[in-house]
Amino acid sequence: MARAIWSGTISFGLVSIPVKLYSAVQRKAVRFNQLDGEGLDRIQQQRVNARTGAEVPYERIVKGYEVTPDRYVVIEPRELDALDPRRTREIALEGFVDASEIPPIFYDATYYVVPAEGGAKPYRLLVAAMTASGKVAIARFVLRSKEYLVALRPAGDLLELSTMIFADEIADAGALDELAAVQDVEVGERELAMAEQLIGSLTEPFEPGRYRDEYRERVLELIERKAQGEQIEVGPAPEAAAAPVPDLMAALKASLDAAKAQDVKPAPRKRKPAAKPAAARPKPPARGAGKR
Repeated sequence: MARAIWSGTISFGLVSIPVKLYSAVQRKAVRFNQLDGEGLDRIQQQRVNARTGAEVPYERIVKGYEVTPDRYVVIEPRELDALDPRRTREIALEGFVDASEIPPIFYDATYYVVPAEGGAKPYRLLVAAMTASGKVAIARFVLRSKEYLVALRPAGDLLELSTMIFADEIADAGALDELAAVQDVEVGERELAMAEQLIGSLTEPFEPGRYRDEYRERVLELIERKAQGEQIEVGPAPEAAAAPVPDLMAALKASLDAAKAQDVKPAPRKRKPAAKPAAARPKPPARGAGKR
């Protein structure tokens, strides 16, 4: 059974809703350990003084912030503790916004929010009201000594909480030099129409189960084969050649033709009626036939 990572209340006006928080994502990355290639012993990380090369014991390590090259300001743990956010057990809703107003780039990690004991009815009311209004709640709360800006949004009968990126943490896309070349390009109406037609032909319902981490599956398969003693021969990786820039209209037309070919399914072949046997035996009369 999943274990809640946080418990507290949602403050909604004068209404308090007891809730619990569960992780919504379980990462399945393949993790490797660093080993000594000769004896396959585990490698231990050591804290070493970069100038002297000597190992530094843990109790002598302090936190420092580099203000200029090789000049640091040392911060004491008690100084950081004094700045820690107030550890409350509350998700205080600060306001509501339209869901469409939040660009996806602002969303970070997602958690499930479920009602705790005594919170089922106000929780259900909040979910229903947010669903009907199409709104997302913006709030702050503290998790593991860190204050987060979060978005609380309905998902069916459930509330999902997503931690959010602060605006000053998002890189300015306008500073990318390559975008200048895009702004100087004009798109023709015929090209746009064919591109929209291609998108329409490839549009289908989103089915998350169709998409798998195929690389992770291949890595696990490789591990299993090597664990069984199989010798794996790997040839040199082929060098990727620069693909020629295709003619845009020709590429769009070829893509459309390929998409249409996939949609055309061969008509089912008609089966010929089976030939009757030359001397068919008469069927036996049904039970009860002739009885009145």
